[in-house]
Amino acid sequence: MTEHARKPFLYVVVCAAGIAAGVTELITAAQERDWEVGVIATPVAMGGFFDAGAAEARTGRPVRSAWRSPADPRPFPPPDAVVVAPATFNTLNKWAAGLADTLAVGTLCEAAGLGAPIAVLPCVADALAAHPAYRDSLVRLRGMGVRFGDPYTGEPRADGGRPGFAWERALDLLERP
Repeated sequence: MTEHARKPFLYVVVCAAGIAAGVTELITAAQERDWEVGVIATPVAMGGFFDAGAAEARTGRPVRSAWRSPADPRPFPPPDAVVVAPATFNTLNKWAAGLADTLAVGTLCEAAGLGAPIAVLPCVADALAAHPAYRDSLVRLRGMGVRFGDPYTGEPRADGGRPGFAWERALDLLERP
């Protein structure tokens, strides 16, 4: 049995939000908790929202963003769990509606049917979070068993600073019964 086969496999889905630049913090934390990690990014996230090369170096696997052809081997094993961080308004709404138009959203739609635990760290501005479609999407996703961390808006705190993004919170959500 190989080292890859012994560890549970975590899919990290990265969306296009400025905070995505810190996703290697999540990858490192997951590996410290004995997860093998594969990263799947939305196409827009691949446009410079995070360092895909650093993620590949950290995981030892390619970052996936595009569909593979049927003849190509699967680069990742099936997920034992999935984290979506940061999760954007667009991705959450498309996922809840079942609109699998990208590899990232298609993976999320499929993961829900596999029964693997899914943890989400939303990164949605207050104005977008107030949209009725977003609220409805959260209700639908929670009904599917998706576990949510506190939303991150990036809005300044009263002291003028910006709150940190709680990357490890996603892993904590996966560990709850």
